[in-house]
Amino acid sequence: MNLIHRHVFINVLGTCAAAVAMFGFVLMAGNTLKELLGPALSGQLPLETLVHLLGLMVPVVVSYALPMGMLSGILLVLGRMSSDREITALRSSGLSVAWLSTPILFLALLGVALSVAINFQFMPVAKVAYETELRSTVRKNPLSFIVARTFIHDFPGMVLYADAKQGNHLQGFWLWELDARNRVKRSIHAESGRVDYDNASGKLALTLEHAMADVRNQKDPENFHEQNGVAIWERATFELPLEKPAGSQSLHKKLQWLTFWQLMAERERLRRPDDSGASVDRRAELMRVQVTIQEKFATAFSVLSFALVAIPLGIKTSRTEASVNLSLGLGLAMTYYFFTVIIGLADGRPWLRPDLLIWLPNLGFQGLGLLLFYKLDRS
Repeated sequence: MNLIHRHVFINVLGTCAAAVAMFGFVLMAGNTLKELLGPALSGQLPLETLVHLLGLMVPVVVSYALPMGMLSGILLVLGRMSSDREITALRSSGLSVAWLSTPILFLALLGVALSVAINFQFMPVAKVAYETELRSTVRKNPLSFIVARTFIHDFPGMVLYADAKQGNHLQGFWLWELDARNRVKRSIHAESGRVDYDNASGKLALTLEHAMADVRNQKDPENFHEQNGVAIWERATFELPLEKPAGSQSLHKKLQWLTFWQLMAERERLRRPDDSGASVDRRAELMRVQVTIQEKFATAFSVLSFALVAIPLGIKTSRTEASVNLSLGLGLAMTYYFFTVIIGLADGRPWLRPDLLIWLPNLGFQGLGLLLFYKLDRS
């Protein structure tokens, strides 16, 4: 690798790494706000556990950020070099676009190999560890789901509220039971109560003292002129399942969370003859496994596809503004993922061969990149 190739390679590598870090930070921030911020603020996640979970999230976000980072990094570097007339000077000395692109394509191939390793090994292992530790940590302190002066929506079909909480004792407690359309069908108010964790059933036991229930019309809960009456209890007990706020005790692994060899084993299992008569279901499951395998490979090869498009576009745009190049890269990436989502709709139709259709966005981007290379080399 000569001096010019090293110059291009180092610049693209550094910029791509920064772009991957930026996109990864954005994705991680979104996941943190969605999954971890609530448990952390309620005291369910200690600081060291939160940091460890964020570390486990890194391979997951990098698997999505790597292709976009490669695309944006190439656009940024080549756009700057083209704007500074470096590309013009190199081409005027007799160097072709293909020759100048060699270190970038080599870096893209390294990115493909890294992405394959992340998609098939590091990401699944980290994701399973993340889900397991998150559920285990939250279940260690199940009483923390009840937070004073906060409307709790974590339990299906219920909304809870307590004026005060000391340990497992509650004061001024409200419970609203909802119907399928989230309308209040019964409201319960209690002077006091307590919440205990039943380890055998894995549920919270809510015991209310001096409670009064306002029962509404079951068919039309919003008809306040007609009620089914008022119930008064000295003591009432309710069970609050933890499946929604903390997840089930047994972790069901999604296909995306399986490593390469686990996917291969699952595919071989589904290929074996089955005498249960559920051959149609097995074929559908087999196709889902094959789609998952091909999708992981296709996502890895999108790094190369993005590079083939980004090189001629970066040379042609001739812009130094980072915001413009980042917007262009983000727009191209969103176009790629849009077509991927559209093809994903064929997942339940094995006869359409979605495991092969998943490669169409890659082929389209690679064809577009080669066409742009051809036009740029002739200009």
